[in-house]
Amino acid sequence: MEITLNGEAKTLSPGSTVADLIKDLGLTGKRLAVEVNLAIVPRSRHEAHQFEAGDKVEVVHAIGGG
Repeated sequence: MEITLNGEAKTLSPGSTVADLIKDLGLTGKRLAVEVNLAIVPRSRHEAHQFEAGDKVEVVHAIGGG
């Protein structure tokens, strides 16, 4: 199944969740926000929210600095 991740095509296995994507990107445990089709997916829903083909996904993670 193909989604658009931060403006680029990405192929995922059918049934993939937000939590699966975060793990695949190496961002587990990081402070981040995930938006699917212009709607924020709360952290409490990451394990349950499954992607559908054609979803437009934005993942933004906080980077500390000073």
